[in-house]
Amino acid sequence: MSPKHENAPGGLPAIPHHQVAEADWPLALLDLEIARARVLLTSATRLVPSPFIALGDRVSRRWLSRGDNRYLGEIDAIGHRIGRAGACFLNVSYEWGCTSRSGASPDGAGAQLLRVLDWPHQGIGQNVVALTVDSPLGAWTNLTWPGFAGVIQASAPGRFAAAFNQAPMNTPTGVLATDWLAARMKLWGQRGLPPAHLLREVFETAANFAEARQMLKERPIAAPAIFILSGVRPEEGCVIERLETQAVVHRSPAVAANHWLGRDWSGRSRGDDSHGRARGLSSVHADFSRPFDWLVPPVLNRFTRLVMLAEPASGRLAAQGWEPEGVATEVLRIDEPPSAAAAQ
Repeated sequence: MSPKHENAPGGLPAIPHHQVAEADWPLALLDLEIARARVLLTSATRLVPSPFIALGDRVSRRWLSRGDNRYLGEIDAIGHRIGRAGACFLNVSYEWGCTSRSGASPDGAGAQLLRVLDWPHQGIGQNVVALTVDSPLGAWTNLTWPGFAGVIQASAPGRFAAAFNQAPMNTPTGVLATDWLAARMKLWGQRGLPPAHLLREVFETAANFAEARQMLKERPIAAPAIFILSGVRPEEGCVIERLETQAVVHRSPAVAANHWLGRDWSGRSRGDDSHGRARGLSSVHADFSRPFDWLVPPVLNRFTRLVMLAEPASGRLAAQGWEPEGVATEVLRIDEPPSAAAAQ
């Protein structure tokens, strides 16, 4: 395991970058960053009464158990090690807006994934961690948080990079509170994997872009989601819009925010100005020498917490944390594929 970075020369903290060889990487990361995990849990639950947090844990655990979720034991262990309620509930809560783009790199040598994560909770940007996980298919790097067992955005050099956005909310009644409750009731009856757990399985088992696309397109999921996938070759890229058992695939170059690209499905978009964010990212081609010069409003907004640029062909990755006040971390740069030896 590599030590985490200290503060960078510019005064902003660096994003910690750990490398582990363990198969149970969420627990390995939690052991390395237990203090950070407790800070994040406190921030995420500070406005929620303790009885509701405990109830959320119980309901979330029961739902995962009913679906025979393969990561439930791991999530139980996370909660036990943190020593506070909330870990299970937060592992299945996805209330965010995101903007992501799949397309060719500026030099045409490969594909890129551009990713902006928006989340209302403060502290997410300044506490993001990069974790490089060794696997039989090759090391891959997950931008994540200690205590979280899923994958929201990651890059596997030589294979693909991927992320997922929250899908629009179904609107059977047109009343926000009622529609939100209806979505939760529908979720209770689903047995597919949560989207973040499916994306984790893809990084752990898919050997290439084609296998990843097939899994993200065909595997049943517990809730609608939008997956963004970029491979090694410049033509390898797509946005996969998903309902629980249906999929629509849009070939790259393609941008996804939090509304459906196709016209067959309807729903309430998520986050601030979903259509404006998508337009803002539609013509961007990022240069690793200045990886985030394109990050301007409305793509950059009050909820922006993380920005990432990944290029699976070269293995390069850049990332930076943000908070409402502005930039929260130095830019993390990975300029070559991590080796298995480095992860020992």
